Amino acid sequence: MKGDQVALWIAGARLRTLPLAVAPVLLGAASAVFARAFDGLLCALALIVAIALQVGVNYANDYSDGVRGTDDFRVGPARLTGSGAVEPRLVKRAALVSFALAVAAGGLIIVLTGLWWLAVVGVLAVAAAWLYTGGSRPYGYAGLGEVVVFVFFGLVATAGTAAIMIGEVPFEAWFTGSGAGFFASAVLLVNNIRDEETDRQAGKKTLAVRVGRKPAIALLIFFLVMPYIIVGALSFLFFFAPVVFITSVLTGVIVVNVVSAKAPRELITALGLITMNALLYAMGLGLAIAF
Repeated sequence: MKGDQVALWIAGARLRTLPLAVAPVLLGAASAVFARAFDGLLCALALIVAIALQVGVNYANDYSDGVRGTDDFRVGPARLTGSGAVEPRLVKRAALVSFALAVAAGGLIIVLTGLWWLAVVGVLAVAAAWLYTGGSRPYGYAGLGEVVVFVFFGLVATAGTAAIMIGEVPFEAWFTGSGAGFFASAVLLVNNIRDEETDRQAGKKTLAVRVGRKPAIALLIFFLVMPYIIVGALSFLFFFAPVVFITSVLTGVIVVNVVSAKAPRELITALGLITMNALLYAMGLGLAIAF
């Protein structure tokens, strides 16, 4: 494979979104450290599952939007399928390989822990990843993407990581998982705000299309504020949790960027900043819980 082809596939994997996969695993692992149940192997496997699912959903989204023609109107970076740079079947194969890796790592977790109910969670997670823009009725085209992302890339990923090491879900994991979920939903919402006009042309009824730009921005601010409301609540239980408020400075920069943006392309900066914000938030809150 030539260098330019490798670059295409790396771009298609959308590596800037990977902090959204890492953040909930860090938070779940923090709960395990606090409970003195941390297991390095299980944590590594959870990280593989999360990253493989994130890359898989990115390739699946590229493939599905490309074959539907939705990306013919896009404002952001060119996609593998939509640009015609890569055959659709190869992009689909990359998505399926990523999902297979997630399933393999998840299967090993089940064998090691004996938590067979995780198989159901895994099936639902892969289905959610594919059906975001795939299938005959993709939920991403019905304005439900932010809800599903909150559940699977927030609550499920955090609670699941904690559960495989502790054997149960500690109460704080639901709070920290919600924080991670709000950031993940914020990334998707900013992306949809950026593509609002082109998605409307393509018939893709995302949440931003359904409610309009101004209400979507108001909802985005809510998504970005809620993680810090959660930090405030956890501060009564974890002494160092308030330190995480330092990362809210970056949140303020993001809000200013979104509100002041005059053109859709200007929101691309916000996407990168939110993923960075999510990772810093998870690192800070994770350390506060663990130690």
